[in-house]
Amino acid sequence: MDSQTLVLVALAFGVILGVGIFAIVLAAARRGQTAMEVTSTAVPDGVDQVIEALESAAAVIDPSNGVVKASPGAFTFGIVANGQLVHPQLSDIVDKVRRDGEPVTQELHLSRGPFGDASLLLFVRVARLGARYVLLLAEDRTESFRLDEMRRDFIANISHELKTPIGAVGLLAEALVSASSEPEQVKRFAKRLTKESERLARITQEIIELSRLQATDALARPELVDIDLVVSMAIDQNRVAAESHEVLLVTKAKSGARVYGDEALLVTALHNLIANAIQYSPVRSRVGVGVIRRDDVIEIAVTDQGAGIPADELDRVFERFFRGDPARSRNTGGSGLGLSIVKHVAQNHSGDVRVWSQLGKGSTFTIRLPKAITAIPIPQGAQK
Repeated sequence: MDSQTLVLVALAFGVILGVGIFAIVLAAARRGQTAMEVTSTAVPDGVDQVIEALESAAAVIDPSNGVVKASPGAFTFGIVANGQLVHPQLSDIVDKVRRDGEPVTQELHLSRGPFGDASLLLFVRVARLGARYVLLLAEDRTESFRLDEMRRDFIANISHELKTPIGAVGLLAEALVSASSEPEQVKRFAKRLTKESERLARITQEIIELSRLQATDALARPELVDIDLVVSMAIDQNRVAAESHEVLLVTKAKSGARVYGDEALLVTALHNLIANAIQYSPVRSRVGVGVIRRDDVIEIAVTDQGAGIPADELDRVFERFFRGDPARSRNTGGSGLGLSIVKHVAQNHSGDVRVWSQLGKGSTFTIRLPKAITAIPIPQGAQK
C-alpha cells in the first residue's frame, strides 16, 4: 500500500473517530441537560404567575410530594399546609399521575379544618408539569352541592313544618268570627292566635338564619372573638326565660379564650343551646355553662339536669326539623332548627358540636372551636 493510500485511510479514520467523539459529547450534554431539568428546584417559567392569579385551588408538587407553589385558594380550602398536601387522597392521585404519566380527573369529598365533620366537594384535576413536577387543580363545588341538598330538604320538610301554625292561624281566625259576640272567647282565641303567629315568625326567621349559615360567605370577614364575652351575652339573653322556669344559670370564671370568627353567630349558637337546656330542665334545677381550653381547642359546654336523650336519637338531634318529643316541642314553641343552626355555626368556624346524654341524668352539648393561635388585633370598628 502506497503512502497516499495510508494518508487517506488515516484521514478517514480520524473523521470517523471525531464524529464518534462528538456524538458521545452531544449525548452526554443532553443527558446532563435532562438531569438538570429533573433535579432543578425552579418551577417552569410562567407557572408562578398563573398559580398566583388563580382563584381556585392550585398546587405544584415535587417528586417528594412537597408543595413548591400553591395558590391562595389551596390554603383557604385547607388542602395545603406546612408545604405538604393535607389529604392522603390527593397524595394518592399525585402518585398515580407520576407513576402512569396520565392526567386524572376526580370528584372528592374532603374534610375542612383540623377537625370536625365539615367537608368540601372538590372537582380535582391532576397532570404532569414537565419532567419533575405535578400540577394539581381543585374547583370548589361545595356550594352547588349544598344548594341542591337544601332545595331537596326544603321541599321535603318546610310544607310539613309550616302547615301546622298556618292551619292553626286559619282555624283561630274562623273561631274569632264565630265568637265575635263572646268577649271572653275572643280574648282566648286572640291569645292563641298571637302565640301561633309568633311561632310562625320564629320558624321563618330560623329558616332564613340557617340559609345564611349555609352560604359560602357566612364568615367572609372573621375577627378575633372573646369567648367569655360570647358566654356573657348568651346568658343575658336567657335570664328572663330561666327565671320564669325557675332554672338557675351557672357559669365558671373567665377563661381568656379567643377564636377567629363571627361574634354574633357564636352568640346565636350558644343562646340556642342554653335556651334548649332551660326548656327541657325541671323546675329548681341548674344549667351550667363552662369554657375549657385544651391545647389548640376551645370547648364551650352547656350542661342541664333534664330527662336526657335516648341513645338512638343522639345521632339525629342536629338534623333539621328533628324533634325527639314533638308534643313537648309544640308546647315550648320549638321548631327543630335550633340545634341544626348550632351545628352549622360550629362547622363554619372549622369546629364541631358534640352531645353526651344519659336518661334521667341530663345532657351536655359542647361546641369545639380552634383556638386563635396568632394574636391579631381586633379591627377598631369591630370592638364592642
